[in-house]
Amino acid sequence: MLFSQYPHQLSGGIHQRVLIAMALAGKPDLLIADEPTTALDVTVQAQVLDLINSLVEKLNLSVIMISHDIGAIATVAKLCAVMYKGEIVEQGLTQDILKRPQHQYTKRLLAAVPDINLTPKGLWL
Repeated sequence: MLFSQYPHQLSGGIHQRVLIAMALAGKPDLLIADEPTTALDVTVQAQVLDLINSLVEKLNLSVIMISHDIGAIATVAKLCAVMYKGEIVEQGLTQDILKRPQHQYTKRLLAAVPDINLTPKGLWL
């Protein structure tokens, strides 16, 4: 039973779900999620992002998601802001920023995302 376990006995995904439940206990209008998918495997990341998306719809909840994970931002955010050295350098519709970045930092940030369609050199495939 989950209630009888200590926090160190829970998985990272369960930790995130418990923290989201705790944050929502007071029925806020706004949820601030700081790196909600960090250190979670890809499957659990997708589950947490699906949970956040469903909460937005069901509870009419607004979410500010802080993340370095471009894929997570693309999955959850309709609007985004790119920060560099503590200042917003670009903001707008997420799809516009990801497709047509204007600021040099945003361009470099997006260029750093690995392309899964490339075949790594030097590996036996």
